[in-house]
Amino acid sequence: MKEIKFSIPNITNKDIKTVGKILKSGWLTHGKYTSSFEKNLKELTKSKYAITVSSCTAGLHISCLASNFKKGDEVIVPAQTHTATAHAIEYTGAKAVFTDVEFPSGNINLKLIKKKITKKTKGVIVVHMAGYPCEIDKISNYCKKKKIILIEDCAHAMGTVKRGKHAGNFGVSGNFSFYPTKQITTGEGGAIITNSKKFYNKIKILKAFGIDKDINNRKKQGDYDVKMLGLNYRMTDFQAALGNSQILTYRMNLKRRKEIAKRYIKNFTKSKRIFYTQYSPDCSYFVFQIFCQSRDSILKYLKEKRIGVSVHYTNPLPKMTYYKKKYKLNLKKYPNAEKYGNMNISLPIYPKLKNKEVDYICKTILNYKDK
Repeated sequence: MKEIKFSIPNITNKDIKTVGKILKSGWLTHGKYTSSFEKNLKELTKSKYAITVSSCTAGLHISCLASNFKKGDEVIVPAQTHTATAHAIEYTGAKAVFTDVEFPSGNINLKLIKKKITKKTKGVIVVHMAGYPCEIDKISNYCKKKKIILIEDCAHAMGTVKRGKHAGNFGVSGNFSFYPTKQITTGEGGAIITNSKKFYNKIKILKAFGIDKDINNRKKQGDYDVKMLGLNYRMTDFQAALGNSQILTYRMNLKRRKEIAKRYIKNFTKSKRIFYTQYSPDCSYFVFQIFCQSRDSILKYLKEKRIGVSVHYTNPLPKMTYYKKKYKLNLKKYPNAEKYGNMNISLPIYPKLKNKEVDYICKTILNYKDK
């Protein structure tokens, strides 16, 4: 069997032609294609507003800024997630308060959140780990009742739904990533969706230097004002053009990911050594994760067999030097996050992956024996 890569972006000839057309046009920065991509994302997620940004991290940052998080505030976040989720809180001066996660989903739930609520709690950021929806409906209802700001980190969750509602529509904002491994890619890049006009107007200004009018809405050159201290978190037109083209094959991509997930489960169903989250049609399968003992030995073994895999993620954030030193956290309070980090392996899952390759990956893992 030839080398199996962990991820291959689903780039079509149409994608290449579309980007080439923009590169030849002479207009590369934000413009009409970012506007059309925002319109398409709004329709895709059934949200009222969508804003493109330079990354999901940028989206989370300005979502926290627009929520007015500040020094003295606490924002609850999963202990097991990408560091960007917690960094977005820290940038504002607020404190990231970590909670343990479920195993094996890696998500937080309402019970875990309630344990961390204090008088200083101003917000909660949830993550739909690997595209698997958390109990966002329950969390959303609780946050509304308690007047706590809810932000969704949807970096893994393009195509994820809960009770027929697309992820990102439950909180004040949903923040998406278009990294090459994601369900839709623009190389780098991200987007924010929201159903609040007030929030939309604020993030639209925050992402572009605090300027009140983008280039498409100026009556004459230089016709703008600076309303607040903003940042440059804009997406380029050639990225947005790629995103528009990617949307054309998005549903096929999502369908194929779910087919591969089912095939993995079918292969592993009788194994007593391999754990995984049960199949869900609501999951968008950014990755398919398995959990096993001797994880690091298996990773080495798979590398020898030329099978590309990854880990999402290893150490819980409370173990990372920055957070460990700053907050002097008791690491024993995050047992599931630790377990998740020690046992997870992300397997290949992308449209170009063939069924025989999926079967070979499974057979190779099942044949592994501890030395």
